[in-house]
This record gives sequence, C-alpha cells and structure tokens, in this order.
Amino acid sequence: MSTSSLLNDPMILRELIMDHYQYPHNHELTKDESYRSVHMASDSCIDDITVQSKIVDGKVADVRFDGVACTISTASTSMMTDLLVGKPVEAAKGIIEEYFKMIDAKEYDPDVLEEAVAFQNVHRQANRIKCATIGWKAMQQMIEESEAGK
Repeated sequence: MSTSSLLNDPMILRELIMDHYQYPHNHELTKDESYRSVHMASDSCIDDITVQSKIVDGKVADVRFDGVACTISTASTSMMTDLLVGKPVEAAKGIIEEYFKMIDAKEYDPDVLEEAVAFQNVHRQANRIKCATIGWKAMQQMIEESEAGK
C-alpha cells in the first residue's frame, strides 16, 4: 500500500498505531556499552523511556527502547526504530527532520516517513506532540552527540 493511500484512511492509521503499541518493535534494551543511551521523561504524560542506538561507520546500526509510555509515544518510537535502523546517519537526520515538519504541520515528504505518517494529525492535539516526539528527540540527541564525538 502506498503512503498516499495510507494518508487518507484513518482506520488504517489507527490500526498501525495500535499494532506498534501492542507489539512494539525493537522494544528491549541492551547492556552492550557500545550503545549510546538517552533517558527521556515527560512531565505531562506517563512517558518515561530510554532509547539506545549504535552508530557505526556513519550508519545507524541499531535502535532500541524500553520504559513506560503511552500509546502515542510507544508507537511513534517503535516506528522510528524501523525507519532508522540500517540508514546512513545523513539519511536518518533527513527522516527525523521530515517527521518534525509533519508534527509541526509544515510541508513534508510522506514517502520518507512510511508508517510514521500515522501521526500526521498529532499537531491538532498539542498535548500529544511531546508524546509523539519523545523517542525521536532522544535519537536526534544521540546522532548529534555522535557527530560531536561525545
């Protein structure tokens, strides 16, 4: 199914979100110390997650997460892991940028976001924006730290 047909079917978008919430992908932390780790918590929701990533030779080798989180946070972070694993860092940064454009109700490329277009209407619920971006902000921070050599 093309991304453009996804955009027009609210039931499919809801099913995608629920599926990623009930069966989140990459939902387990590792003790491997070669992973970067960022803990994020929200003061307006139950979200309290840790996101880990392994960036090797300019490529996102792995992304995983765990913690307590609402449906929106869990599903969006799960989708993010699927989108970013295996991508060169520059491509990952572009995907993250497109996601934030979508969340901010700006023009974006839906094809880049694949299933993450399920969150296209989050901007209409200001109290859910933090939920939809918490995992993405953690990943953005890890990429920036990686590039800064931290």
